Amino acid sequence: MKVTLYTMIALIAFAANSLFCRMALAQGYIDAWSFTIIRLLSAAVCLSIIMAYQSYRLRHQALKLGNTSKDALLNDKGSWLSSASLVIYALCFSIAYVELETSTGALILFSAVQLTMIGWGIYKKETLTTLQWIAFIIAVAGFIYLMLPSAAMPSLLAATLMAISGAAWGIYSIRGKSCASPLQATGFNFIRSLAVIPILLLIDFIYLDNIGLANIDIDSITIEGIWLACASGAVASGIGYSIWYMAMPLLKTTQAAIVQLCVPVLAAILGVVFLSEQLTIAFVVASAVILGAVLVFVLNKETPKTSM
Repeated sequence: MKVTLYTMIALIAFAANSLFCRMALAQGYIDAWSFTIIRLLSAAVCLSIIMAYQSYRLRHQALKLGNTSKDALLNDKGSWLSSASLVIYALCFSIAYVELETSTGALILFSAVQLTMIGWGIYKKETLTTLQWIAFIIAVAGFIYLMLPSAAMPSLLAATLMAISGAAWGIYSIRGKSCASPLQATGFNFIRSLAVIPILLLIDFIYLDNIGLANIDIDSITIEGIWLACASGAVASGIGYSIWYMAMPLLKTTQAAIVQLCVPVLAAILGVVFLSEQLTIAFVVASAVILGAVLVFVLNKETPKTSM
């Protein structure tokens, strides 16, 4: 019962990230760059509080855990490379949602994450079954179909930025597999990301106006936009990730991968309910093809064919 509750809350939080971002930007409550900065800041604050509590608990459980285990968990402080991936993910995510609908953006994001991680496994020469190869090719074809210009895809640039965001999150996830404490590492990576904020401001001031990308507009920032950015950072990211990392040890690897298939679907539902977005035939077809192919790939991952 506990694992089901944790998992459901975490998945809703991940889907809500797309909703909060799209709601803030579609309604003109805030610009994409300011949303990203506030999101990173609020997530860093929230995760700092959670890490302080976790550190307190670990220190009081040192006798049960053993000093080696405790030190490994407390000393896992992420890396600058992971933090850079996090910033790229968050910034491209926000800019893309200026134009993409909640459902389309979430599906592109999720697809790019999965394809990046699968592609990395192939690059590392993981042995795949014939069925896995077929599923991977179908997933890539579905992704290409999703990225083609259509009525549901108003901007190829926005779609590409969301794909980059997903690839960055995929890289972040790959690097996170070696973490002793994913929550601790994520918290420190969010804190490190704050060092990038002055650089983002400088880039915005010097360069963005010349290339036509959305930039910081102080006059456009509203209370609603600030609250939505804080909800995305502190609640959907900070608390959402914390609950997910509580659920992860209770799930099998395959189960953890499969349940994430629900995120684009949940995001689509939230977009329909709260933003009155319409689900197109192209989106439904792409969703069925990509999510179905990824599901087949994951279900076959536990028993790959032995190479000769």
